[in-house]
Amino acid sequence: MDSKTLFLPAAAMAALSLLVWLRLYWVRIGQMRRDRIHPQSVATSAQATARLTQSAAADNFRNLFELPVLFYLALTVAAATGLGDGVVLALAWAFVALRVLHSAIHCGYNRVMHRFAAYAAGATVLWALWGYLTWGLLSA
Repeated sequence: MDSKTLFLPAAAMAALSLLVWLRLYWVRIGQMRRDRIHPQSVATSAQATARLTQSAAADNFRNLFELPVLFYLALTVAAATGLGDGVVLALAWAFVALRVLHSAIHCGYNRVMHRFAAYAAGATVLWALWGYLTWGLLSA
């Protein structure tokens, strides 16, 4: 499999991060204008937490740099070792789809149990991807 194909799910995750980042700033700037919050009054994370009440997009954006870091590394390992195949690609796209769902819930209606189900399913797919890669590394 062409290693470029393996990085398409990574590009999709980067696009998701961009969309959440844009949502974060749309919501944050909107609230700051509406509530007349001076930018200097939210200069630290503690100040921002105290003043900015609409934090779902910011929380989701931070979340996109937790488990997805392992996802990006898994794709790099797959490409570098020649272990990228249809299974890796299917698991990668499944992870992306579940992260899109998680972000949509988190930045949308934010029902915790729905969000958690999407998160847990995505994490399970990621661990399966790492298990598959580890098996391939040990079998080589």
